[in-house]
Amino acid sequence: MFADFLPALFSNIWAIFLIVLFFGGSIFVHELGHFLAARRRGVHVSRFSIGFGPKMFGWEGKDGVEYRISWLPLGGYVALPQLADMPAIEGEEADSRNLPPVSYSTRMLVFVAGATFNIIFAFLLATVIWLVGQPTTSDQATTSIGYVVDDLENAAGERVSSPAKEAGLLIGDTIREIDGSQVDDWQDLLQTLVTSAGRTKDGRRYNVFTIERDGVLQDVTIYPQLAGEEEIRKVGIIAAYELIVHAVEPESAGALLGLLEGDRLLALDDTRILNIQTYADHITAYQNREVAVRIQRAGKEIVLTLPARPGIEQPAELGLSLTTDSKLVYPTPFKQISDHVGMTFRTLGSLINPQSDIGISKLSGPVGIIRVFHMAAQADIRLVLWFTILVNINLAIFNLLPIPVLDGGHMLFATVAKIRGRALPSNFIMTTQSVFMMLLLTMILYVSFFDVRRLVRDNTPPPSEETTDE
Repeated sequence: MFADFLPALFSNIWAIFLIVLFFGGSIFVHELGHFLAARRRGVHVSRFSIGFGPKMFGWEGKDGVEYRISWLPLGGYVALPQLADMPAIEGEEADSRNLPPVSYSTRMLVFVAGATFNIIFAFLLATVIWLVGQPTTSDQATTSIGYVVDDLENAAGERVSSPAKEAGLLIGDTIREIDGSQVDDWQDLLQTLVTSAGRTKDGRRYNVFTIERDGVLQDVTIYPQLAGEEEIRKVGIIAAYELIVHAVEPESAGALLGLLEGDRLLALDDTRILNIQTYADHITAYQNREVAVRIQRAGKEIVLTLPARPGIEQPAELGLSLTTDSKLVYPTPFKQISDHVGMTFRTLGSLINPQSDIGISKLSGPVGIIRVFHMAAQADIRLVLWFTILVNINLAIFNLLPIPVLDGGHMLFATVAKIRGRALPSNFIMTTQSVFMMLLLTMILYVSFFDVRRLVRDNTPPPSEETTDE
């Protein structure tokens, strides 16, 4: 027990370190952009804070700036009373009336600098991934269908016919586009489907899949179902991937068949195997007769014969441990950044589209972000880098939205003041900032509630058969 405890302890310490380094570092980089731009343009800086609310600890630098860590780890700020005097949010500040006015160009440069630094940081991390490679598996890297389910459970708990099966999708079909948007891998495919908003005139959800079958492109209309705890669009398909024998139990049916570690399962009889479910279905369906097992070993194709096994309760259990290909891909920094930007804008678009199935509750707040960081840290540090790039792109785009409190809101106020030829009333600005700050905090708490609910749900074991009501 103690031997199991130590690795788990060190794994969690390592994960916490990476969360602080990369999540906290992303916030720090954003505020550093504001800080350096402000100092460069001669703007007075009174405070540099990571986090909001009361001070946890801090110090005053020789430059007269108060540096602090605050108790609410929901972001951070650089207090710039000449640009945005927000005492209700940042605490009491020096009277900005005693400071010289700041030009419009300086305001815009300082406000945009945070997002710019996030983009630069993301680009640097993307360059690292480009050099060292990003791990992926064959099912993640494909858009080909490996299995089409017969039915699925919708959000109402009803078993309904699979939309993919009804539309005639087949194993081996490659999905090239969804609603005219190109999809490059399985994650991109799922994200495009989930954030889509196509509906018929009578309100029924639909998507148009452009698939390639036998070298020919064709459009297929599919009517997805809302399914799962998150109530998102699903059509009933699973990614394609090759099955590779990882290990064979001695004296098992697989060992007697002659399978060896490293063998690739190509087909059972004339059925191409592109998913473990197809493999299990075929062996189960034909357990009463011989099955031809076509494999690839050392670059050569070999056909083995699995004998009939009538009466076996679990015919698909051959004593095999199966895996699939994993490899490193080397996407350029520009490809990585563009993919993340596209993903972010698709999500934002689905939030404001009344036909979409995505609401604020589907987003992740600090709890959800930290959870993903933790899972990535326990898997591979390169996944941490990948997710940090996404977080920085999100921070950059979100902060530039024209919403009071955010950088884009400050830029909006500055632009309106520039157009009208005089500053907006300070009381109006302070009231608006305070109201939107409360709305932002409320949204974060709302999203965090659903983050916690997902965390509890995913870590709660299913009820045992003895306690399950039929």
